[in-house]
Amino acid sequence: MRGIFFDEDDARAVALALTRGGFEATVVREPLAGEDDDEDHPWAVLTDAPMIQLEMLVETYDGWLDLDDETPAAPLPLPDEPKRIKRPE
Repeated sequence: MRGIFFDEDDARAVALALTRGGFEATVVREPLAGEDDDEDHPWAVLTDAPMIQLEMLVETYDGWLDLDDETPAAPLPLPDEPKRIKRPE
């Protein structure tokens, strides 16, 4: 699980709070899709802390929570034939 922040100081403050609480926390740059400028990438705090604790810190420091959902979602079921809009004749 990770928290994303636009300010490096906020990310480091969250990581410090988590490590003081006895959890693992590392700060890395998080490139967003389509971002060309390396200076505009947000900061991510990767941690093993409980979700509620990271969620409270994310709200305090104006970031967002990004869950590590590595399991791909099942594809949606598609119809076998076209849907009939009008009554059959």
